[in-house]
Formats: sequence, structure tokens, C-alpha cells
Amino acid sequence: MSTTEDRSDTKTAPNVGRVDKKLEVVVIPVSDAERAKEFYARLGWRLDADRAVGDDFRIVQFTPPGSDCSIQFGTNIASAAPGSAQSLYLVVSDIQAARDELVALGVEVSEVFHEGAPGARFHSGSAGRVNGAAPGSYGSFVSFSDPDGNGWLYQEITTRLPGRVEAAATSFASASDLADAMRRASVAHGEHEKRLGEADADWPHWYARYMVAEQAGTELPT
Repeated sequence: MSTTEDRSDTKTAPNVGRVDKKLEVVVIPVSDAERAKEFYARLGWRLDADRAVGDDFRIVQFTPPGSDCSIQFGTNIASAAPGSAQSLYLVVSDIQAARDELVALGVEVSEVFHEGAPGARFHSGSAGRVNGAAPGSYGSFVSFSDPDGNGWLYQEITTRLPGRVEAAATSFASASDLADAMRRASVAHGEHEKRLGEADADWPHWYARYMVAEQAGTELPT
């Protein structure tokens, strides 16, 4: 869970640098590794590894498109009950396009929804889920499950909250994310030109400023 609490009083050892800690893998419990492998392959996730030692150990790793974090499942690698992993987040830049992709693949998926009650995103079938996208970033979701019932959430994020992304490190995980960012910049730039009352000859610079600010969560150009 993210927090905005000021922890500037946290004591650290002098002259000791912070070590980067990047989430690499999430292990999910499944009852049938082959069935799970077929499901995640159908989603178009990249198969990184499938290794077995005899009949008692198997490890399978997949990575979602554009993700720096992977999932692992298999035989004798998880002590939790199959299907008990819930509310695993996947961030997307276009929630409707992401849902349409799942539907085309034959995956049972919820409608796009937003929360009418706090925490409704975490409870499938909750009356607090309201059909339709929410305005702005962070508020729109889609849910689906793998064959064991491990639950996934798509969350649409287009503009990050301040401080989540360094402006100097702006990057896009895929051509699709970059294209979506350019489309949003195009719409905003159209409004900019209406205010100007003329074509903006320096539109590439304006696009760049908009896309960097949107991702970093800083003030957008007008």
C-alpha cells in the first residue's frame, strides 16, 4: 500500500547508500501447472522458463507484456492454497482496450468498473462496483481470474501522482503505451491550439513537455 506519510525522520546509518529493491517475481499457487501454463500463454505473456526435476518439482515463469515483474508457479513451490492469490495488479494505459483484448481471447472478465464504495475493487461481485470508467487516472478497473481462481485486476493509470516517477527518467514500457500517451497529448494539444487561435509550430516540444509531466505527475502544460 502506498503512503504519502512523511518519513523524513527515519534514521539511517551515516554514509550508507540506499540499495535499490526491485520487485522481480510473484509466486502464485496453482493446482495444475500445465493448465496454468496454457492459460497465461493464451494471454500472450512471455514464457521465460519451464524447468522440472523429476515428478516432484517444476517451476514455470511468465512475464506480462511491458512488465518488469514476472510470475512463477509450478509443483511444490507454493505452500498457499491454489487460487488464494487475489488482487494482483496489472497497470494498463487503456482499460477498455485491455478488456477487449481479454474478451477476444475468450477470457471471462468483468465489465469496466469504478468503486462506488471504498475497497469494492477487491471483492468480486460486490455491489460497490459501479459499471463504467472513472474520470481521470487510477480509478478504473477490470477483474478476471486464472483457472484456479487467482484474481487479477487491471487498473488504468495515465497520469501518475506526484513523486511516483522521476521526470528525468521518463520512459514507456511498450510502443502501445507510448502511442496511448501521444494520443492523449494530441487531444490536449488540440485544446491548446484552440486557446492560441492558431497552429502551434513548436508542437513537438509541447508534446514532449506534456508526456513527461503526465507520467511524472507534475503540472501539465496548457
